[in-house]
Amino acid sequence: MLEQLARYHPALPDIAAALLLLLVAWLAYFVATRFLLVVVRSLAKRSTQTWDDALIHNRVGEKLAQLVPAFVIYSGVGLLPHINETVSAVVTNVTSAYMLVVAAITIIATLNAANDIYESNPRARQRPIKGFIQLLQLAVVILGALLFISALLDQSPVLLLSGFGAMTAVLLLVFKDTLLSLVASVQLTAQDMVRVGDWIEVPQFGADGDVVDVELHTIKVQNWDKTITTIPTHRLISDSFKNWRGMSTAGGRRIKRALYLDASSIHFMDADELQRCKRFRLLDEYLAGKEDELGVHNRELGSDLTTNPDAVVNLRRLTNIGTFRAYAWRYLKQHPNIRQDMTLLVRQLAPGPQGIPIELYCFTTTTAWGEYEDIQADIFDHLLAIVSEFGLRLFQQPAGTEFSIKQL
Repeated sequence: MLEQLARYHPALPDIAAALLLLLVAWLAYFVATRFLLVVVRSLAKRSTQTWDDALIHNRVGEKLAQLVPAFVIYSGVGLLPHINETVSAVVTNVTSAYMLVVAAITIIATLNAANDIYESNPRARQRPIKGFIQLLQLAVVILGALLFISALLDQSPVLLLSGFGAMTAVLLLVFKDTLLSLVASVQLTAQDMVRVGDWIEVPQFGADGDVVDVELHTIKVQNWDKTITTIPTHRLISDSFKNWRGMSTAGGRRIKRALYLDASSIHFMDADELQRCKRFRLLDEYLAGKEDELGVHNRELGSDLTTNPDAVVNLRRLTNIGTFRAYAWRYLKQHPNIRQDMTLLVRQLAPGPQGIPIELYCFTTTTAWGEYEDIQADIFDHLLAIVSEFGLRLFQQPAGTEFSIKQL
């Protein structure tokens, strides 16, 4: 057949052989994509394993199928009759370079699939490897580029590597952020400083929310307003940040808030006020113990109020602020939503221009934000409403209406 074509034109046999080779390459690609890949996808859907689904999702098979026509051309170009050696060498170099590119892309997709398979494990949140996967992909790209150039030039990669020594300074400058991120990723992973799902605060970047992705170069944080903040990985090593994981792990979220009392409303309690406080069941044990303690102390003091009424200043007496503080502490002790196995304090802080702070320091039984705010609000709603029962007043800055003058 080729001899018959040669009668019409000497180049026709070579053109026909080349077209035949291209047709065989196309048919090989068609079979690989239309039949083999379809069979592989159907088998993956029927399988109960998850790793094959990750390979399908990242289209590893489709990328690998692109090697088939290139390999057919690479193998068959030398079989073409009367082909010029220069043309054969160029086609061989181009197809080999193309196969190296496809192989690099396939390896990158396979690494992505490996990361997806790893992240399907619940323990992957504690040790993310996405940064290391991206580092391997970067190495594949660099090696693939080196081999691609070598294949096109038909030169040994060793010759190209020998020239890299002079480019070291340039490479260090170009990949400075990558190297810093690599060191930071190793430290963050080795020391378990950040995981996907952690709540972190990084004030320098305005980040306050959950970590949604940990990559080689960046860490993505979804803030509570649903915006995304992207932070360079190495900045979490060079700068400080707050990780709230310990709170979630402990199972209790801290309440640390103060009530500010008007200093002028603090006084010793008289008999009538003491009697009113006895209505509170939470204070039964406290008041009984205090009455016994103060009675013993005052009897030992030996002050005779009948002959010297001024001796009352020497007696120990209950204060309304101390009684309120005892009530608040016992209220927290019996609260079902407060952790009793963690720190629980009701303490008086230093007086200041805004009055006398009585601070509650305790932990809730839940770390959910909404439930935590409800519990905290309910506690302070109760204490704010009941503080007047102890003869105390809350301190607040006076409003403008309190200084208004009545018009005559």
